[in-house]
Amino acid sequence: MLVILKDNYDAMSREAALIVVDRLRKKPNLVLGLATGSTPLGLYRELIRMHVDEGLDFSKVVTFNLDEYVGLSPRHDQSYQYFMRENLFKHINIPQQNIHLPDGMAQDIDGFCDWYESEISKAGGIDLQVLGIGPNGHIAFNEPGSSLGSRTRIKTLTENTMRTNARFFKDILEVPKYAITMGVGTIMDSRELLLLANGAGKADAIRAAVEGPLTGQCPASIIQLHRKTFVILDREAGCKLSGSYPGTWRSSFLLDR
Repeated sequence: MLVILKDNYDAMSREAALIVVDRLRKKPNLVLGLATGSTPLGLYRELIRMHVDEGLDFSKVVTFNLDEYVGLSPRHDQSYQYFMRENLFKHINIPQQNIHLPDGMAQDIDGFCDWYESEISKAGGIDLQVLGIGPNGHIAFNEPGSSLGSRTRIKTLTENTMRTNARFFKDILEVPKYAITMGVGTIMDSRELLLLANGAGKADAIRAAVEGPLTGQCPASIIQLHRKTFVILDREAGCKLSGSYPGTWRSSFLLDR
């Protein structure tokens, strides 16, 4: 695991973009796992900028998103399909058929989850998985207590997560109670992980994930066992870490030269 502390959110986002772009230029048909929420927005903005200004090509990229609320249509402005379309996909040259997102309206959710896992396998597995982290240590919608070997499935959201996400809805009663999520085991199968966090509200979760014991009560702590994980933080998110971590990196280590 390589933990990198940056001074602010924009610097964190640019650092993350360097990793994604490096992998994409080395493998044009990169299989990229994507996350939603406010944390990766800066990363997506930088990728869009590089596509527009520098011709960064996404035409062969295949994507798989981590999660989606159950019961929200793709047209709902709080669905993750809507989020990804508005904040990334419609701004780059990725073919529609290469985009994979959980279907919150699926009639047979268990069957859909099995299909999603098979599509990841057919694509050759995820090369680089972008992750956020919840204040309670969840990754995707794998809440505390989730099996660390779990696969894509439906999950009941905790009250803590619903309260956190209520800011995106008019009322907490509108927040969906269930979500389809990649499992912890599915995430860990990715060849590389790129976990991003910003803000003091994530500091406890980051400390538990990076320096705490491996436990299902902090699902993100599983990253300690991954063969290649990058954790990029702003100073506020990393303020409770006790170790000494670099503010930058050596390209010969971070990038696959």
